[in-house]
Amino acid sequence: MGALLDFLHSLPAVALATAALSLAGALGLLLGGLTLRGVGLGIGGVLFAGIFVGHLAEAAGLHFDAPTIEFVREFGLILFVFTIGIQVGPGFFSTLQRSGLQLNLIAASIVLLGVAITALLALITDTPVPALVGLMSGAVTNTPGLGAATQVLKDIGVPPEQSALPSLGYAVAYPFGILGILSAMMIVRTVLKISIPTEEAEFEAARKSGAAQLPAMNLKVQNANLEGLTLGEVPELFDHGVVVSRMRKGDQLIAPKRDTVLARGDILHIVGPREKLHEMQLILGEEVDVGLTTTKGSALSWERIAVTEKRALGRHIRDFGLTERAVTISRVMRAGTEVPAEGGLALQFGDILTVVGAREDIDAIKGLFGDQRKGLETVQFSAVFIGIVLGVLLGSIPIAVPGLPAPLKLGLAGGPLIVAIALSRLGFFGPFVFFMPPVANHALRELGIVLFLAAVGLKAGAGFLETLLAGDGFTWMAYGAVITITPLLIVGFAARLIWRVNYLSLAGVLAGSMTDPPALAFANAMSPSAAQSIGYASVYPLVMCLRILAPQVLVLLLM
Repeated sequence: MGALLDFLHSLPAVALATAALSLAGALGLLLGGLTLRGVGLGIGGVLFAGIFVGHLAEAAGLHFDAPTIEFVREFGLILFVFTIGIQVGPGFFSTLQRSGLQLNLIAASIVLLGVAITALLALITDTPVPALVGLMSGAVTNTPGLGAATQVLKDIGVPPEQSALPSLGYAVAYPFGILGILSAMMIVRTVLKISIPTEEAEFEAARKSGAAQLPAMNLKVQNANLEGLTLGEVPELFDHGVVVSRMRKGDQLIAPKRDTVLARGDILHIVGPREKLHEMQLILGEEVDVGLTTTKGSALSWERIAVTEKRALGRHIRDFGLTERAVTISRVMRAGTEVPAEGGLALQFGDILTVVGAREDIDAIKGLFGDQRKGLETVQFSAVFIGIVLGVLLGSIPIAVPGLPAPLKLGLAGGPLIVAIALSRLGFFGPFVFFMPPVANHALRELGIVLFLAAVGLKAGAGFLETLLAGDGFTWMAYGAVITITPLLIVGFAARLIWRVNYLSLAGVLAGSMTDPPALAFANAMSPSAAQSIGYASVYPLVMCLRILAPQVLVLLLM
């Protein structure tokens, strides 16, 4: 053992820090992979492994190079939040519309109530604010919030003895943060005697009545005033949110064009939002249950085409003149969400277009969009690095807010997050394409959070056991439990009893309000319905932004 310690003491500072970070990452991922009935520490295991390695190093007299650990911690945080922003950006604003608005208000209420409880604890207890913001992040299992807290405390120059408190608070509160969200789901379900099969049936009925995205309808032309007019002359039919993807004229299935002449008895297959389809039904005629398939010998076919051609980026669908080519784009899939294929939609890299037309016509227009699938697997690293530069610069700009004693900065957590959301929404700028394949995004995100948590754990390891056993550790645990369970129960019962939210959707929202994948897995185990995942995904982007900004506001208000 002595020889090993002598060897470790002889290592260069950067080598020792790298070895410790890597060991914490490896052990933490193994620890996080251990589950009990599907519940485990997940990525939080890296923090506890880092604390363990840091404690052993302190006991052995090993000291890590502080600048190296600090750089790894902050770069890991930047990489993590930037990739989150790239992932959620394309669907961020769409989740704030229609039914998603109610779910986001519920999730935001949970976040704000947790912030209020934390502020109250700061006023009625003598717990240091740095510890409380760490407790708040751990209580809701939100690691980016911990990163934001440590960053803002560094920016305002807290004393060295307080710099490790957020990490200690996070580690103390984290375990019950996981169990608390599961307990809240079970308490709401048990107290209100909720039947899961009933909730499944009600959710599916709501989807069929209009909640599903971009439904389709077959309409038979019965309006005599439309006889002899072209499709382009029908009010609201083109470039207003609906698409005519195919048309049956007599016994022939054709690709509709603007100059196609209408006759009574023609059947149109249109795709678009439910309210738009209803408007077209009032204009055209009745809905009919007639299959207009592109199979079984039909002259029409369909195919999904990926937008990878840079010359197509930013151009509107109408600019390609597809209807004149007897080809129609019926649907557009963007970042996992269907958006209406209206003529004014500007295309982005990675959009998946559902194209309908004759086989030879579809083949002829592929080159306009690229359809190079390998391009969807390539990371545009130049765009990643320029995005990080912009994020760091934005995060460093002081923002004067009335009532705050010091300017608010988005910091290295908020700045890259907001820039990534904006850039992924923009899609491209000049030579930079802000698209990242899901597999690459996940890998970079995991790398970033592992580096961050390992560095945080190494720094907190020296004082963790002392705080837990001889200090205020158990009191902090109780505070963390209050921050976890109180907002979930208050808002959970209110959402169910007052707003009558479907329980399965509510379970997804509760998990999403904590940005907690294990909680989503627990919710999904209740039912095979998609309601839980839809609720989780609907609130995740807004909640992540709020969780990152909340600790900064608390620190500036309370310190």
